[in-house]
Amino acid sequence: MTLDKTIRTALDEAGLAYDRKDEGKYFVTLPGTKKLQTTVWLIEREHAFAVEAFVCRRPDEEHEQVYRFLLRRNAKLYGVHYTVDALGDIYLVGRFGKDTVTEAELDKILGQVLEAADGDFNTILELGFATSIKREWDWRVSRGESLANLQAFKHLVEPEQPHDPGSLTE
Repeated sequence: MTLDKTIRTALDEAGLAYDRKDEGKYFVTLPGTKKLQTTVWLIEREHAFAVEAFVCRRPDEEHEQVYRFLLRRNAKLYGVHYTVDALGDIYLVGRFGKDTVTEAELDKILGQVLEAADGDFNTILELGFATSIKREWDWRVSRGESLANLQAFKHLVEPEQPHDPGSLTE
């Protein structure tokens, strides 16, 4: 089976939305929960197979903390790793031998991309965009707008409750 056929079969069996752009180039959309979707390029090259997924734009602040988090996460990832482009935008990338890519392997790789991009998304936002999140929260509160999609960051805007040493619930 050709790599192109392997890719199409794996994507179809997984029920993933994708567009075949050119011979050996696929633009895949992975559905998520924290990051609503992750877009991934699957690219067959002459001697390799490449995976490239956009995760997040360049952090506004705390770059060192964000990049330290990503470097530590790299040690736990399968087949892909975090990288940044010249602008500082965050991606997951991987390179594989063309002969190693099977339907099962592609499923594992895409699963890892989704787990990392979706699972790490809120942490990246908390570290690199806390000021923007707080500003957005305040703006929405002032206008009576919904805070539904900001609830994961509620702890960033609400002051910590003082510890009551006499509390029976702790």
